[in-house]
Amino acid sequence: MLDLQRLRALHAVSVHGSVGAAAVALGYTSSAVSQQIAKLERETRTVLLERAGRGVRLTDEARQLVATAGELLAIVERAETELEERRGVPAGRLTVAAFASAARGLMPSVLADLARRHPALDARLTEVDPHLSVDLVAKGAVDLAVAHDWDIAPLPAPAGVEQAVIGDDLCDLLVPSGHPFAGRTAVRRSELGGERWICQPPGRVCHDWLLRTLREDGHEPEVVHQADENPTLVALVAAGLGVALIPRLGRGPLPEGVAEVPLDPMPVRRLYALWRTGAARRPAIAETVRALRRHWPEASAHTPR
Repeated sequence: MLDLQRLRALHAVSVHGSVGAAAVALGYTSSAVSQQIAKLERETRTVLLERAGRGVRLTDEARQLVATAGELLAIVERAETELEERRGVPAGRLTVAAFASAARGLMPSVLADLARRHPALDARLTEVDPHLSVDLVAKGAVDLAVAHDWDIAPLPAPAGVEQAVIGDDLCDLLVPSGHPFAGRTAVRRSELGGERWICQPPGRVCHDWLLRTLREDGHEPEVVHQADENPTLVALVAAGLGVALIPRLGRGPLPEGVAEVPLDPMPVRRLYALWRTGAARRPAIAETVRALRRHWPEASAHTPR
């Protein structure tokens, strides 16, 4: 008889692409995941993972087993949902994925609130890139995701995934305190040509928004520094190395040497909660969405200093 936990481990490797990433998502060590899959190989008398450079890849037999595992895990999820619904209170494990600034600026208060109000609920957070979160929900790798979109990149919601708006996150232009824009009440997008930009790497929504917006006004942006994390971008601005467009969520107070200037019109990204349709009846899902909305006003409050 196949062990469900071992199937879950194999399914996680398929979804997340590596044993290490699967271990993080499941809350295990990498060696524990490897052991689970090794036991599954012995039980099935089948090679499931093959070496591929420094990583692993699934064999054809493993991919077939992953498809079956997905069906079994969906059945288990329905059973757990029905039990939780009958109890009428949030309970059990709830895995939540959130992008970096939401994980820093919103989720700590939400998770603490859930733990205080619902001790039977075991909510667990994983930080992921926003463009991955929808797929993780659709594949059943996480129960709920906090994601965002911009006007140039609407958030896709595939069949079987539902979403609810959490709130709007405003974005400001950050410049060194000695910059000509410092102290202005607003800067038009048409004035942004010729600046030295600090932004996230290509492929990130913020980077793509910057390039598209400036090109629409006839400017080719000069990106001189790139970094993943917003605190790093702010530090580079504080050092006088360029200007940056930074959302307010999770940004924290600005350091000395940085001035905040509103853009006209102001860029906005919208935050969403997403979950699978099959889990929509779970009290844990409904209560987590309520908690996200309840804590959003405080998380999005404007604190430039």
